[in-house]
Formats: sequence, C-alpha cells, structure tokens
Amino acid sequence: MQTNSDVTQEVIEVLKQNDKTLFTLPADGLYPHQWLWDSCFVAIGLRHLDIDRAQTELKSLLRGQWSNGMLPHMIFNNSMLYAQDRNIWRSQLSPYAPDTVSTSGITQPPVLAEAVIQVGKKLKKPERRTWYLTMLPALIAYHQWLYTERDPRDSGLVLQVHPHETGLDSTPPWIDQLHRHHKPWWASFLESTKLINTVSLFRRDTRHVPPGQRMSNLDALLYYDVIRKLRNKHYDIHKILRKSSFAIQDLTYNSIFIRANGCLVEMAELVNAELPEELVSNMQKTRQVFEQLWDGYSSQYYSRNQRTNKLIREPSIATLMPLYAGHITKERAEQLVSLLHDQEVFGTNYPVASVPLTSKYFKPMSYWQGPTWINTNWLIVQGLERYGYKKEAEIIRLKSIELVRQHGSYEYFSPIDGSPAGAKNFSWTAALVLDFIKKCIINMRKLHLEKKNKHNRL
Repeated sequence: MQTNSDVTQEVIEVLKQNDKTLFTLPADGLYPHQWLWDSCFVAIGLRHLDIDRAQTELKSLLRGQWSNGMLPHMIFNNSMLYAQDRNIWRSQLSPYAPDTVSTSGITQPPVLAEAVIQVGKKLKKPERRTWYLTMLPALIAYHQWLYTERDPRDSGLVLQVHPHETGLDSTPPWIDQLHRHHKPWWASFLESTKLINTVSLFRRDTRHVPPGQRMSNLDALLYYDVIRKLRNKHYDIHKILRKSSFAIQDLTYNSIFIRANGCLVEMAELVNAELPEELVSNMQKTRQVFEQLWDGYSSQYYSRNQRTNKLIREPSIATLMPLYAGHITKERAEQLVSLLHDQEVFGTNYPVASVPLTSKYFKPMSYWQGPTWINTNWLIVQGLERYGYKKEAEIIRLKSIELVRQHGSYEYFSPIDGSPAGAKNFSWTAALVLDFIKKCIINMRKLHLEKKNKHNRL
C-alpha cells in the first residue's frame, strides 16, 4: 500500500507533466487552455513546492484581465490547433477584451483572492506585503466589476449568465433552468431525432472521456447556444439582460465571493491600503442579504433566479458552500453539517457527492451530477474547520487522499465506491491532495506535541 510520501511524489509528477511554465494545464489533451479557478487551485498546491512558480501561476491569470476588470474563465492557447475554440468565443468583439491574448467572454468563481492569501502564508511578512501589493489592484478591479455589471438591481448578490461561470458546469439547478427557460424549438426537434447524436462529432470531451461521464449532447448544444447569444451581444451585460431569462444568482459563486471579499480586506489591512468605500459598502450588503437564499422549509440554501426572484429548489453540493463563505450562523452551519452525516443525502463512502443521493439527477460517474470532486472537498474542508468541525474535515481530507492513493489524480470519482472518472492526471486533484497531505502532517505533529506536553505534565 502506498504511503503519503508515495502519493506526494505521484502528484508532484502530475503537476510537472502539466506545467507549461506560465501556467498549468488542467489535463493534457482534454484541457489545452488556462482556466481561472483551475490555476487558483493549482497554485494552492504549488506553494508547497515552489513559491515563485505558484506566484507565476496566479500572475499569469492577469494577462487575460479585461480593461473593465473582468477576469475571464479561459485564456486560450494561441496555437492554430485551437482556432475553432477561440472562434467560438470571439472575445475581440468586446471593446474591453485584451489585445494580446484571446479569452472567453465570461468569468468563473472568484477563488483568486483565496489563492493569493494561501500563497502569501508561505511568505515572510515583507515578501507577503509585496505580493499583496502586486495582486491587489487587479483583484479590486475584478470585484468592482462584479458589483457594477453583475448586480444590476443593487441587490447585494451577483448574477451569472452561463453555467460555466459557476465552475460546476452541469450542476442540476442550472440544467433545470436551462430546460425551463432556454430550450428553443430546434432543440426539441433534435432531441426527438437521431440528429442529436451528430453533436458528438464536434465535442472534444467525449473523445477523451466516455460519453456517460459527461453532460448529454442536448445540454452541450444548449450550453453552446447560450455562448452564441452572449457573443452576439458582444458580452454587453445590459444587452444580455434586456432579453435573456437565463440569469441566476448562483449560490456557490456568491458563497465564494463572500470569502473572497474577506480575503481582500485581509490583504488591504496588511499593506495599509484603503479599499474603495463603495466596494466596502457592497461587501457588507452581500453578507447581509445572503440569508435570502435560505429556504426554511427544507433547511437548505439555494441559488435564485434573478428574473423571478424565486429560489431554484434543486438540491446540489452548492447548499454546503456557505460553510466556506464562513459568515453564516453556527446554527445554520450545524444544519448543513447534518447533511454530511445523513447517508441518504451527502453521507457517502467517499464524500462529498456533487449532488445528494436523493436528487433525481444523481449519477455517480456523470460530471457535476454526482461524482466527488477534490476541489469542492477542499472548499468544504476550509469551511468545516472554520466552524470547528475538525473531525468531519479530517474525514473528507483523508478520504480524498485515499481516492488518489488508490486510483491516481483523476478529475472526479464515484462517491459510492471511489471509482475514478473523467480526465487522468488532473492538475487540481494533484495540487489539492498535496495540500491535504501537508495539512495532515501538520495535524500529526500538533497531536504528537500535545501528547508529549500532556505526558510531561503528568
């Protein structure tokens, strides 16, 4: 049986294999570009190996930042091999897109502030100040853009316009809304014929991964259609919202945003910088109105349709993300943790499933509709520890390490039996398991020291 030392060496090799000097590929072949939150998670692991390389990983994201402050969810490989990928998005249609690189036209969960803080923990205070001063302007611009463009009603919660912006691409709440509000006549026609099968010819993912482990052809086509409509409006949010009924205040995104706002405050305090007054005011409002996403009947949090102002009562792993935000009451936190213990909800052999077992969407090997992902495990572990649930955090940490020890750094795993799925040699799996192992070592040392001190007292 492999030791933690063996696993450490294996995940380091995965990160080396996917290293492209400026950034790390999520996985060779299937993911040839740079993704926003992938690089953030990778940097959290890389900080244990090479602090300069971890900083480079995060700074490389800034080359894609738009002049209005948006950080795109993808920065494209400029090879001619991927001209079609760049052409799908055509970011140059927006006057705010960068001239030197091609990007997507949407964003992804704002994990960058967290990643900057985590890297900063490895630096001595003078170097940490310099690091924060380097990253703060871009982060402030990004958070200001989110409030300016993604909170048109000044509600305090920011909205998302494509499922990819959640990071949990095929998560049930968005699939539900997609079928309710964005299903044109031709989609129903294709669904009723075998023509829908031809979509596979244009998909990269199902050439690398079994189709049953990814979203359906119909959903993939609908996701593309949303991109097409965003592109046709040149990514102008005012034009997008004028006609679109597909705008959601996503629970995962807003939970991560609250934590990210807190990270900005922490950075600003260390470097004696003042955040813009309007930004601080918006941050406070987000925390205050977040409870509007709580449903008392089911004792869960949900995403909300921005148009109708109604909760989307479709359960998913998102309901646990307020633990990561770290601002909800202890009572609410206890209610969420109880879901982790419930074997009919999230209490699986290999937690944490991306949707509860009770969901009609639950498929243990199908992308964001059932499998366990190491990045969401990492987020939940951070939240559990903040609320004092050390035991629950340690179980998820150890189970995550066990999955990689048994199968390698796969993209995701069955929460039932741990079977691996998705891409092999997946970078954030490797990086975050490395972080988990380092944390386990720290915890073991603390425990040993406590026992030693107790023995000396006796």
